[in-house]
Amino acid sequence: MHQKSYSSRGMRLENDINDSNKYYRELDRALIYKKPTPVQVVHVDYPKRQRAKITEAYYKTPSTTDYNGVYRGKYIDFEAKETKNKTSFPLFMIHPHQIKHLKKVVFHGGIGFFIIRFNYHNETYLVDSKLLIDKIENIDKSSIPYSWFQSHGILIQEGLCPRLAYLKAVDELYFKEDK
Repeated sequence: MHQKSYSSRGMRLENDINDSNKYYRELDRALIYKKPTPVQVVHVDYPKRQRAKITEAYYKTPSTTDYNGVYRGKYIDFEAKETKNKTSFPLFMIHPHQIKHLKKVVFHGGIGFFIIRFNYHNETYLVDSKLLIDKIENIDKSSIPYSWFQSHGILIQEGLCPRLAYLKAVDELYFKEDK
């Protein structure tokens, strides 16, 4: 029986965001980075002096969110998720510690949001964290319909540079009055 691997799930979206962030940094538009996942190394093999190989490691604590940084003088923090699901976004993908963290970001005056990609539709949405968290906390289902993201999220334009123009969506949602 073949074991299904989820290790690369979300990597395409992550790569697109990383490429976009690099582009934004090069233009000095924003300073946003992927947060490292805290790992506790337990065992390392040293077959040769220059070739250390980690053979056992564990996550120290659950990571908060995927990305953080500064844009237009504001702290921003966000989580990126992607699904192959055609009709809905499964809620098990967003963890309680991520919700708690984004609530604190907003409480302290930062900007918090989710970037959600629906691979089947080849669409990526930016959704305000307060809006999505409120939906999660007040729904008694295990998923949120795709149509909800269409009506409550901002569709992020895809292109060459940046790969994902998510700062355009951030401007639209959080900096409307500055235009």
